[in-house]
Amino acid sequence: MRALPVFLVTVLTAALATPASAAVRDDTRYVDPLIGSAGGGNTYPGAVRPFGMISWSPTSTRGDQTNTGAANGYAYDATRVRGFSLTHVNGAGCHPGAAGDVPIMPHVGEITSSPTADTKDQVFASDFSHADEKAEAGRYRVGLKSGATADLSVTTRAGIGEFTFPVNGSLLFRTSNSLNGSEDADITIDPATNSVSGSVLTGAFCGRRANGGTNNQKTYYRLHFTASFDRPITNYGTWVDSELRPGSTTASGGEGYLTGSARAGRGSGGYVSFADSSVRMRVGISYTSLDAAKRNLAAEIPKRATVDDIAKEARKAWAKQLRAVEVDGGTADERTIFYTALYHTFLQPNVITDAGQDVRYGNFSGWDQYRAHTQLLALLAPDVASDYAQSLLEISRKNGGVWDRWVHITGPTHVMTGDPSAPAVAGMYAMGARDFDVNAAYDSLLRQATVPHPDGLSDKGCPGQCEGQRPNLAEYMRLGYAPHDTCHCWGGAAETLEDSVADQALADLGRRLGRPNAEMERRAGWWRNTFNPETGHQQARKADGTWVTPFNPASDQGFAQGSSATYTWMVPHDVQGLAEVMGGPETAAKRLDGFFKRADGSWATGGDALRYDPTNEPGIHTPWIYNELGQPRKTQETVRAMARLVYRTGPFGLPGNDDLGTMSAWYVFAALGLYPRTPSSAELHVSSPMFPKARITAKNITVLATGTPGIYVEETRWNGRKIGQPWLPESFVERGGVLVSRLEG
Repeated sequence: MRALPVFLVTVLTAALATPASAAVRDDTRYVDPLIGSAGGGNTYPGAVRPFGMISWSPTSTRGDQTNTGAANGYAYDATRVRGFSLTHVNGAGCHPGAAGDVPIMPHVGEITSSPTADTKDQVFASDFSHADEKAEAGRYRVGLKSGATADLSVTTRAGIGEFTFPVNGSLLFRTSNSLNGSEDADITIDPATNSVSGSVLTGAFCGRRANGGTNNQKTYYRLHFTASFDRPITNYGTWVDSELRPGSTTASGGEGYLTGSARAGRGSGGYVSFADSSVRMRVGISYTSLDAAKRNLAAEIPKRATVDDIAKEARKAWAKQLRAVEVDGGTADERTIFYTALYHTFLQPNVITDAGQDVRYGNFSGWDQYRAHTQLLALLAPDVASDYAQSLLEISRKNGGVWDRWVHITGPTHVMTGDPSAPAVAGMYAMGARDFDVNAAYDSLLRQATVPHPDGLSDKGCPGQCEGQRPNLAEYMRLGYAPHDTCHCWGGAAETLEDSVADQALADLGRRLGRPNAEMERRAGWWRNTFNPETGHQQARKADGTWVTPFNPASDQGFAQGSSATYTWMVPHDVQGLAEVMGGPETAAKRLDGFFKRADGSWATGGDALRYDPTNEPGIHTPWIYNELGQPRKTQETVRAMARLVYRTGPFGLPGNDDLGTMSAWYVFAALGLYPRTPSSAELHVSSPMFPKARITAKNITVLATGTPGIYVEETRWNGRKIGQPWLPESFVERGGVLVSRLEG
């Protein structure tokens, strides 16, 4: 029997050692919900449970009631709020984001005018100081300059809030004031039962976007709510537009989906006042009906519960969810960055079904998530990923068989480009999410990729949210690329690259199901048809075969939120082929060197269209391309540099929009020293782990590293066997085991 290396014996012994406290491990102390709340991260700090339907968080204002401080309602530098809204979407980029439904504002003073008439948020809003604010996993507290305080916690579908007032306390229900506005809203106040109920009919995600957003100024969901109080209502009233209606118990009316003067002064809501200096409120929500909202509240929050009670349970829920990955070692800051990234990863997808029903999820930012988030979700929580995949299938059926690239709740919004559902579903299945109707999903996705749909010839919403999910598919199949002049898409070259990735995903999924598809395999190589050998870059091409000129690799012509310099690398499934057309692996690696570093040798961290942009998704896989080119040390160096330079503690801790957990998922993978080799496989690139020990509980995987915080991997072994290439086979995810890396430098 061959003796194991001493270092391997040591680390395997460590892997087998289980701390006595492991069963009650609680890493919520490292979660800082304020990370990403500044600098465009667009996260929110409010109370939420893993995958929660309700997320109770501030709606900030900069003096315009038809707008907000930042996308998704909260900006760290906007320290004035007009309410605490019941729904949010993490990290979406379109200002003012999505949801932000039913802001509830604790107000001090008499109600003498309509809150909707307060168009500049001068009267019915309040400043606050971050010194009086505390955000935790599952709980949010703040003291307002008005003297009121709010202490909030939640379950999956219900919330509880304790509000205090120095004098004359009221709660305002701004039922129509969702972030994007509303088509309609209604409220009913019942003083006899100390309750308020109502709903808002809304949608319009990205409806203010300049590149086609007006097509999204439409409705696609209704949120119902019911609230009850532990103190008697002593005064009440409603408002519609500028009219205050004291003593009224019902009101209705929406705001529309515009902004500024076109919407200012419109809307409806109601208020309830209390003689006591404090009031506890319980609130339940549902996307189904008011009765369902009442049942959700009754099922999840007992009548005598307190915020402390629910917050303790919320913390336990988060502690359990965060045990999906248990890391040891590292500094307190490194753990804070890691566990907050993991927390952000588990903010979505979001439950949309009611208590007692099969769990189904909504919210899918496909163009973003398929590059990191959906694979990580399947790796860490395969049960959730399975239900997510089934949910997307069912949503597509309700949408006439169309898998939309950006789904808000269950509404198709068409935002971004490509057909990301295919790699998302294929990647989740590969990573171990198997409990869904995968054959039906494959059949439906294959049909979308091969049978032209009338929407594919529409320019509605173009370029930023074109309705066609496979735009001008007949022409795409005839030419072998998306012609920039007739594609009805955001950019012909980007569409070709996205569809090549999607077709590879369908080929991979079909092969796993015993249904190989040679045509999809062939089409996965069509990225070559928009690679111009004369310029050495991806380039938009016209239907007549000519290239779109003039060409500049720093330009985004033909691309979506990225330049040719970035998109040229977007061939994760065929890096060897890409290297070949570039002149070979050595030439490709030299080009990567110039992509990641400026002329002075410093790292590129955004703001230069010719170089790597860690703030957006099209190129986030590129640090691992060095592995494919035979230079893994550069992958290790680059991944570690980006993790160190653009991820940090504090509000500015994310490099860009979190995009439903995608940027956070990138960091989790990077910290583990792993990353999907392609979006639709379970092969994993290897780089250098940042922690000496990490355990992925769902897969029984332990990742050990000696020599941390060293950057360079001198040797990697899986279950004692040396790994000869810088990636792991799919059997690693299937079987689990111990991965040991010896680091230096």
